[in-house]
Amino acid sequence: MTTPPRTRQANAALTALIVLQLTMLGALFAQSTPHPPATIPLFAIAPFLAAAMSAAAAAIIIGALQAASGRVLSVLAALMALLSFGPQKYLDAQFTLIWPAVISGQVAAIAVIVLVCSATMARSET
Repeated sequence: MTTPPRTRQANAALTALIVLQLTMLGALFAQSTPHPPATIPLFAIAPFLAAAMSAAAAAIIIGALQAASGRVLSVLAALMALLSFGPQKYLDAQFTLIWPAVISGQVAAIAVIVLVCSATMARSET
């Protein structure tokens, strides 16, 4: 059985988010420049990255576009990733060092959200 193209695209975008967040986590642990702060006012970053990667992995396993729970997890993973890669990063003092990850993360997150919206609309039409 082959995987539909849109599902492969969603899985690829979710995988890109996982790889980007794993890299951020590695930079945090290694304290290599630039690395994310260990904490922000709401929580510590490492557990948050773990939760975001877990949501993305669970979405892939369940079916990023097939099941309602997979679609919810996909959007949740994309929104969580935008904490690290969202438009607020354009104002970050280190933007010139982190822009490749920021742009890649935004493209992947937007792709996930668009694909989920498209799949949801297609399901409601049938």
